[in-house]
Amino acid sequence: MLSNSLSEAFENHEHNVFEGLSFRPNQDVIFTEFLRQHDISRHTVSAIVFDIRKFAKWFSNANHEAWDVVRVTSRDVSDFREYLRKEKNQAVSTINRNLASIRKYFKWLLGKGYIQSNPTVGIKEIRRQQLAPQGLSRPEVRKLLREVELRNDVRAKAVFSLMLYTGARLSDVVNLDLSDLMISERSGTVLFRFGKGSKQRTAPLPLEARRAISSYLEIRPPAESQRVFIGERGALNERGIQAIFEKYKALTGIENLHCHILRHIFSHNFLSQGGNLVQLASILGHENLNTTAIYTKNSVEQLSEAVDRLTY
Repeated sequence: MLSNSLSEAFENHEHNVFEGLSFRPNQDVIFTEFLRQHDISRHTVSAIVFDIRKFAKWFSNANHEAWDVVRVTSRDVSDFREYLRKEKNQAVSTINRNLASIRKYFKWLLGKGYIQSNPTVGIKEIRRQQLAPQGLSRPEVRKLLREVELRNDVRAKAVFSLMLYTGARLSDVVNLDLSDLMISERSGTVLFRFGKGSKQRTAPLPLEARRAISSYLEIRPPAESQRVFIGERGALNERGIQAIFEKYKALTGIENLHCHILRHIFSHNFLSQGGNLVQLASILGHENLNTTAIYTKNSVEQLSEAVDRLTY
C-alpha cells in the first residue's frame, strides 16, 4: 500500500505529467503504471516525472511529432543528452540524472513489452572529474554550533548533533521514533528504520550526540506522536526541519548550510580521523562502496591548496 505522501504524489502526476504536450494515446496511463510499480520516495517520483516530461517535450519539438515511447530511438536519447550539455549548458550531475530516469523508464517498458528494444542501451553518461561533495569549514561548523548554544536552542542542537555525528539524512531525522534511540551513560545507538530503498541501519551515538539528544528529550513537549522531534503542531515534518536550517542560515550567514551538507561533513571527518570506507558505508547505509568512495576524493579547496604549494 502506498504511503499518504506517495499517494498524493501519484494523484498529482497522473493528471499533469504530459499536460500541455502532444502525446500519443495511453502514454500518460503507461507512465503512471510505471510509477505505481516502483517503491520510490516522493522526491524520486517528482524527479523522474520532471526528467521524463523534459525528454518528452524535447522529443516533440525536435521531431515535430507527438510523444510516443515506441518512436524513441537511440539517436533521440543521444541528441537529448547533447542538447542538455551544449544548448542548455546544464550541470553534468543534472544531465546524468536525466539519463538515469530515462534509462530506468525504458528498461521497464521493455520488460513490460511496450517496446521491442531499449533505445538507452549504449548511451553513456557524461564523465566528470570526481570531487568530494562541498562541505563546511571547521570555522563555519563552530560558528553554527556557537549560535545554537548562544540561543539555548536545545532542539536545534539535538538535530544538528544527530546529523553531524551519525550522517543522518533529512528523512532519517523526520522519521525517528523515541523507540529508535538507545542511550545510556556509556554508550548509545540510533536505529534509522526508513533509509533509501526501505533499508534499516543502526549507527552508534558518540558522547556529544548522546548529550545533545538527552538534553532535548528532557524538555521535549508532551505529544501523542512517538516521533522524536516535536513542534508546536506535533511531529516535525521535512519542512519543519528545513526551517531550522533556514533560520540558522540567516543567523550565521553560512550560505551553504542545508540538511544534506552535515552528512558530507560527518563522512569527511570520519575518514580523516581514522575510519575506513567499509565502516562508513555501514553507517551511511550504502550497499556499494563506490558510492561511499566519493568522500575520499579531493575537494576543490584541497586541490587549490596543493597547487598553491607548487614552486619552480
